[in-house]
Amino acid sequence: MDLELSGKRALISGSTSGIGYAIAKSLAAEGADVIITGRNEKHIETAIKGIVSQTSEAKVAGVVADFGNANEIDNLLKTVGDVDILINNVGIFEPKDFLEITDEDWKTFFEINVLSGVRLSRFYFPKMLSKNWGRIIFISSESAINIPEEMIHYGATKTTQLGLSRGLAKLTRGTAVTVNAVLPGPTKSDGVNAFLSDLAKGQGISKEEVEKDFFRNARPSSLIQRFASIEEIASLVVYLSSPLSSAVNGASLRIDGGVVNTIV
Repeated sequence: MDLELSGKRALISGSTSGIGYAIAKSLAAEGADVIITGRNEKHIETAIKGIVSQTSEAKVAGVVADFGNANEIDNLLKTVGDVDILINNVGIFEPKDFLEITDEDWKTFFEINVLSGVRLSRFYFPKMLSKNWGRIIFISSESAINIPEEMIHYGATKTTQLGLSRGLAKLTRGTAVTVNAVLPGPTKSDGVNAFLSDLAKGQGISKEEVEKDFFRNARPSSLIQRFASIEEIASLVVYLSSPLSSAVNGASLRIDGGVVNTIV
């Protein structure tokens, strides 16, 4: 299927690894011009080489940016210029008891997980409206609905992203601009892979056994009983980035393997 992305220009925040990298790789394979971002030049160079190694004709560039720093985001916007597709992917998480989450922790989480998307969207949204085409996608989480007891601050930022995406979508009425949110569930990113390996080594069992135990005890509501791959998440995001998804707007789309135990 031709997703009609050839020539579209996409910016993905936090895209040198994990879900962001998979999205960048998939968009490049579909013919989009891709701008990846990361906190250092080395990671960006490695990511670009990885994308080009799989899609030799890929059009991909990179910009260094700390999304917890408003000035660096301003510099990024000046460097990148116009885009057709904005993927607000960058995010941080940290298990922490609620009583130990300081004001500074809350500010840091909102600065990166929420305000980075606000700043990028505030810049690109009016440009998309003026040319009557564009895609903004927030990478939220099933934690936006199932607030994790051990990461309330993370869950709260992910819920806020749902409000942002829905509110912006209402401002697109009658245009060819769409704004949506994607809610991944447990996903086998580089960090999760390392976590599983450490647990398996510490317990003297295989990674497969650790994964089965995780879904049996920690995420029993999962219907697929496994971690999603980053490529599976990217497939949904790339479709939403496409002109073919023009009727999907203002939606919060779960790709959580059925972890969230609700009908809607």
